[in-house]
Amino acid sequence: MVELKINGTVRQLTSAAHTTLLGALRAEGLTGCKEGCAEGECGACAVLVARADGAGVRWESVNACLALLPALDGAEVVTSEGLGTPGALHPAQEELAVRGGSQCGYCTPGFVVSLAAEYLRPERTPGEHGEANGFDVHSLSGNLCRCTGYRPIVDAARALGTPGEGDPLAARRSQPAPRPRATRLDAPDGTFHRPATLAEALDLLAAHPDARVLAGGTDWGVDVNLRRARAAVTVAVDALPDLRAFETAGDVIRLGAALTLSDLERRLGNRVPLLQAWFPQFASRLIRNSATLGGNLGTASPIGDSPPVLLALDADLELVGPGGVRVVPLRDYFTGYRQTVRTPGELIQAVRIPTPLAPVTAFHKIAKRRFDDISSVAVGYALRVEGGVVTQARIGLGGVAATPLRAYEAEAALEGQPWTADTARRAARILGGTGTPLSDHRASAGYRAAMLEQSLLKVHWETRAEVTA
Repeated sequence: MVELKINGTVRQLTSAAHTTLLGALRAEGLTGCKEGCAEGECGACAVLVARADGAGVRWESVNACLALLPALDGAEVVTSEGLGTPGALHPAQEELAVRGGSQCGYCTPGFVVSLAAEYLRPERTPGEHGEANGFDVHSLSGNLCRCTGYRPIVDAARALGTPGEGDPLAARRSQPAPRPRATRLDAPDGTFHRPATLAEALDLLAAHPDARVLAGGTDWGVDVNLRRARAAVTVAVDALPDLRAFETAGDVIRLGAALTLSDLERRLGNRVPLLQAWFPQFASRLIRNSATLGGNLGTASPIGDSPPVLLALDADLELVGPGGVRVVPLRDYFTGYRQTVRTPGELIQAVRIPTPLAPVTAFHKIAKRRFDDISSVAVGYALRVEGGVVTQARIGLGGVAATPLRAYEAEAALEGQPWTADTARRAARILGGTGTPLSDHRASAGYRAAMLEQSLLKVHWETRAEVTA
C-alpha cells in the first residue's frame, strides 16, 4: 500500500511497482486528471505536489502520467477537483471560464493546475516576465490545447491576481512539507525501493546491479507507459541528501544530481548565464519540476540537452560507489551509444562546474518547436576573448553522433585567433563537419551539419560588438 494525501484527505492506495500516479488518481474517481500523450507533452494529467521549500511548502505542477505512485509514498497532492467546487471556483478556474478558455474541456483541468501553480508561486511580482501581474506564461508551455486557441487561456493567466488571506493552498506554504518516506513495495511486476540513506542505496545497487535508478522519472515514465517497460528492481534516489547538495563557494559550483532543474534554476539565478539560457529550453516547466541533471546524464542520450551545455562549461561528474567518490571529466564520461564509464554500482552524486566562468556563452537548440521539443541539434558555447583574441573555446554538441561531443577541432581553430568574421567562418566550416550526424524524422544529416555551421556564425554576430568594445 502507498499512503497519499489527496485534496486534503489521506488515502491508502493499492499499488504495483509501476503504477503511475495518473492511473491511481483515476482509479480513485479523480478523472479530471487525464491521459493525453502518456509522455509528458500535453499536460492533461497535471497535478500539484507539495515540495519542501525551506521550512515550508512550494506547490509545483508535475505530470502524473510520468510519476510512479510508490515514489510519492507519503506525499501531498492536489488535483483539479481539489482546487475549487462548482459553487466556489478557484481563481484559475474562474478566470479560465469567464474568458472562454475552454471548448472541448479535455485539456482544461491540466491548464487549471498549471495556472494555479504559477498563481501560487511565492516569488511572483508585478512587472516580472513583462506582465503586469508577474505571471510567467511559459509556465503553461507543457500544456497543449487543440481547439480553444491560446489567446483566451493567456488572457486568464494575465488576469490572475495574488492569493487572498483565505486561500488554503497559499496558507499551506508556510507549513512543513511532507518528509520523503523510506519505502519498500514488493509486487508481481517488480520491487520498488526508496532507501533512506546513500549507503542503503549503494548496498541495493551492489545486490541488484541491473536495478533501475529512478530520479525524476521523466524518461523512464515514457518507457513504462509507451513501451510497457518493467524493472525487476527500482531504486529511487531523488530524496537522498547526499545527491541534493548545492554549493557555490570556492572555485567550483557543485550541483547535486538529484535536485530538480526548476530547483537549480531558482537557486542559481544568474550565477551561470549559460545554464540560465538553457533552462527555459529544456522541455517544459512541468518536466523541469521533476527532471534532474543526474537523470539526464544517466540516460546518456546523444540528444540530451544538458551534456552540450555542461561540456562547454568544462564540467566534471562525481561518481559515488562502493569504493568511494571519483571525479570524472564529463568529456571522458560517454563511451558509446547510451554507454558511460559509470559502473552498475555507481551513482552520479553531483555535477562540478569550475569557476571563474567564461564570459561569452550561448546555447542553441534546433528543434521543430521552439519549446517543449526534442533537439535535432544542440550546441553549447563558452568562450574567453581577451584583447579581441579568443584565448579559450569550449563547444559542446548534441544530436550529431552516438554520444555528446566536444568540438575539439573547431575549438582549436578559434583559440589564438582574432574574434573576427573570418575566424568564425573558418571555424564554422570545421564545426559543420564534426560528428557523424544521421538522417531521421527530426532532421537530415545535411541539415544538422548546416545548423552547426550557422550556429557558430550566429554566436559571432551576436557577440562581436560585446567582446571588442
